Amino acid sequence: MDKREIVKMKRRLKALQKILAELGPVMRGSVVLIGTRNKQYYFSLNKDKNTHIIYLGKKRVNQAKEYSDNYKKLLEIIEEMTILNMKLLKENVFI
Repeated sequence: MDKREIVKMKRRLKALQKILAELGPVMRGSVVLIGTRNKQYYFSLNKDKNTHIIYLGKKRVNQAKEYSDNYKKLLEIIEEMTILNMKLLKENVFI
């Protein structure tokens, strides 16, 4: 691996770290619509093989979706950072 690639990977890592710092609140789980006639929004989380649900109503749906989306972005960023760090570590490059 040449120096240009290494520099490029380091820059990408710095950019990902900046995105992480600006990400905002995160929540693992999903916004779900429950009900047959009177459908209501809830936030659902499966933790320790138990499902936890909280009522959102219409007021908190967008906020919960944003937090959940932030969590998904967080995972994507971590995956990309892991791959980059593995490549750099394999080349004996330390950050």
